[in-house]
Amino acid sequence: MSALIGEIRELIRSARQAVVHSVDIIQVLTNFEIGRRIVEHEQQGKERAEYGDAVLKDLSIALTNEFGRGFSQTNLKMMRRFYLTYQNQIGQTPSGLLPALRKGQTVSDLLQKAEAASQNLPGDTRTASAPFKLSWSHYIFLMSIEDAAERRFYEIESASQCWSLRELKRHFSSGLYERLALSRDKDGVKQLAAQGQIISRPEDLLKEPYVLEFLGLDEKARYSESELESAIIDKLEHFLLELGKGFLFEARQKRFTFDEEHFFVDLVFYNRLLRCYVLIDLKLGKLNHGDLGQMQMYVNYFDRHVKLDGENPTVGIVLCKKKHDALVEITLPKDANIHAREYQLYLPDKALLRQKLAEWGGEREE
Repeated sequence: MSALIGEIRELIRSARQAVVHSVDIIQVLTNFEIGRRIVEHEQQGKERAEYGDAVLKDLSIALTNEFGRGFSQTNLKMMRRFYLTYQNQIGQTPSGLLPALRKGQTVSDLLQKAEAASQNLPGDTRTASAPFKLSWSHYIFLMSIEDAAERRFYEIESASQCWSLRELKRHFSSGLYERLALSRDKDGVKQLAAQGQIISRPEDLLKEPYVLEFLGLDEKARYSESELESAIIDKLEHFLLELGKGFLFEARQKRFTFDEEHFFVDLVFYNRLLRCYVLIDLKLGKLNHGDLGQMQMYVNYFDRHVKLDGENPTVGIVLCKKKHDALVEITLPKDANIHAREYQLYLPDKALLRQKLAEWGGEREE
């Protein structure tokens, strides 16, 4: 009986989620079409801004009187902006997934046509080509991102990772796009905008810095490595979100023994996309060569005694407050699967990150 209840419970939950998602998509499509109608009407009329404002004012009054809230001048301007922002992106999708509504068609008809067309597309193109996959609230926030490549990245990741609006805002505030872009070459940055974050090698997992503001630790307060570790475990869901795609938590203070001596790895994860273990060691102060040597020992042990045949080599990440790139380069072999990355306990300055990204781009072009 309990199994039956569980199955029906999941059925009802999935059905309700599907209904909510359908309502969201229909609202987004409707707003896109309203924006299209407003723009097309403006193109046939006068070019003065006063004319457009007057049209929106009259339209707002008429729609509000008939349909109630949701059609203020501000909202109608947002729908107009939505169409202008996404018309070229939608127009470039295969098979014309979002043509204009013809007389007699409903938005539901358009949604069904778009979904049917997307089923005929090959492989991953089908998912990427669906007309809209997020809620209207997501798109309102995305339109506030001026850089088109950055906006597209967050749109792709929000859809593929099912980010809530709160998660999307947190990733944007933490400069996820800039932090990933700074660790990639020009082609890699273009890929971020076109496909989102693709995990195909250990380096694709890395960010600089890792942002741990959700731990609630005061940057100026004194805390120990064990306190930092405990805070991460207490906020494990948030930490996994910061780590990125494919991470599964396995253990904290994982013990292994050889020559009758015990050693402990702070945090052990498994990444199902790369099919490998990922070890994380936490360091409060400045990184030294002993920290890297210790991680090298941990990685060697896992590769030789823990990982299974068919799994990929273990990845080691030393999270520290301050690293020295020259020290890392001289200490580790070029092919080492070990990486040092800084962490910080506050959200980064996005303007500073963008400045670094612009400087990085200039250096690459020289």
